Amino acid sequence: MGLYSRKELDNGAEIAVWEVTESEEELLSIISIPNEELDELFLTKSGARRREKLAIRALLNTIFEDKVYLGHHDNGSPFIQNNPVHISITHTDRFVAIILHKTEDVGIDIESLSRDFSAVEKKALSEDEVDDLSDKNRNQQLAIYWCAKEALYKRMSRNGVDFAKQMEVERFTPHDEGKIEATFTDKDGLEEEFELEYEIFDNHLLVWLVG
Repeated sequence: MGLYSRKELDNGAEIAVWEVTESEEELLSIISIPNEELDELFLTKSGARRREKLAIRALLNTIFEDKVYLGHHDNGSPFIQNNPVHISITHTDRFVAIILHKTEDVGIDIESLSRDFSAVEKKALSEDEVDDLSDKNRNQQLAIYWCAKEALYKRMSRNGVDFAKQMEVERFTPHDEGKIEATFTDKDGLEEEFELEYEIFDNHLLVWLVG
């Protein structure tokens, strides 16, 4: 299908989503890809992973008028080598999403709500967050917790983060879209507060934050 949605937020960030319906060959035929990325692509054994990389490149080509070069820091977080814009990238089998901001750090995560998120309760939630869970829409609630913490993790861009101990999402009621509050505590005990936003579309959950 190609570009699924593209919107500019009130805070100056931009979010773009690509629906990956094309084959690897079709994606290769419609994009311009730097030689370095092409070399890495040919070294990637997984066909699904190659298709994902090509969809990311297709979305980058759509967003940026000039050619951009995608790089990754040692911790895996992406950056644009020839543009100072802040970027975060996420994907599922069906969608690739990117968030950009000229000056602020960003984070984004997407998940299919067809997934079973029951494991999140034990591996990523604090005792208080577990206490806040309800039986109604439980899987959706767990998905929001997980995506929020993933987006926050990407925004912080640090290794060795304990999702249950260092991230705390305030109590919320799941809706089709909304805002949630979260706190990140570094290993020295310093706390930072963040506001995240989320929306549900086509049985997928997208969560992001800016700043």
